[in-house]
Parts: sequence; C-alpha cells; structure tokens
Amino acid sequence: MIDTLKYKDYIATIHYSSEDDIFFGKVIAINDLVIFEGSSVSELRAAFQEAIEDYLEACKAAGKSPDKTFKGAFNVRVPAGLHKKAAILAAQQRVSLNDFVKTALLYAVKHEPDFLTEFSPGSDGDL
Repeated sequence: MIDTLKYKDYIATIHYSSEDDIFFGKVIAINDLVIFEGSSVSELRAAFQEAIEDYLEACKAAGKSPDKTFKGAFNVRVPAGLHKKAAILAAQQRVSLNDFVKTALLYAVKHEPDFLTEFSPGSDGDL
C-alpha cells in the first residue's frame, strides 16, 4: 500500500527521497498539481494542510472547482487472455462486459483491505 495523508476530503500520496533526505507528497484527484514537502512527518503533515488551504483559496479566487471531475468512462488495457476470460464470464452471467468490469471495480473498492492484500503491483493480469 502506498502511504497517504488525508486532510478534509483531500488525499495525498507520500514518498521519501533518500537522496534529498526529505518526505514529499502530491495531492490526488484534483484539477491541478499540488505538491509539498517536509523533513519530518509533522512538518510534512503541516505542509500538506497548508497546501490544501492555499489551493482551496486559489480555486475560490479563480471561481473554479478544486476537485477533478470524473466522468465515469475510461479506457482499460488488459492482456488478451484476461480480456477473453472476462468476456466469457460476462457472457455466462448474461451481463455486458462493461457491467462485469463495473462489478469487479465495485468489489475491489468495497473489499479494499482484502483487495490490497491480493494486489501485486507489476502483475500483468494474465490468468
């Protein structure tokens, strides 16, 4: 699992640079790039909160929404074998491939701790 911080309804991914000896973060699911850093966890947390407050003020001044709009449609590239297996399972259940994928995503989100245990970054998804 990637380390994250949460403030208000905003989440940032957190990383550590051993080369620079500093923590840094990036706010996700917003319309702009907002990054911050700190030399300790408490400094990082304070910088994150300050970055969010500054971002919200800037968005308000510009009259724009800070949150990224998700339209509910995106392209997914999977290996051919996984695509075939999913299409067969969807057909066997008499549902569209779109509904099958939507159900799989919903399952992963609802079962996040179990899903993250099974998830292996870099897996090519072949069965």
